Amino acid sequence: MKELVEVIAKALVDNPEEVVVTEKENGRNLTIELHVAPSDMGKVIGKQGRIAKAIRTVARSVAIRNDQKVMVEID
Repeated sequence: MKELVEVIAKALVDNPEEVVVTEKENGRNLTIELHVAPSDMGKVIGKQGRIAKAIRTVARSVAIRNDQKVMVEID
């Protein structure tokens, strides 16, 4: 799951070397934190949050198959 979010984020930003993804698991709950350069924040969030919503939707789809709940936080 971490790798999936990382690949998507690196494809979107201008500074892929500054993309950092961390994963915290608590039972069935999974929290993924995505850190990008401040200049790339708009590219990851998108207009009206559409890209961020799409990233979260893809992550949730994968999590459902693994019987987990996932939350993607963008910092």
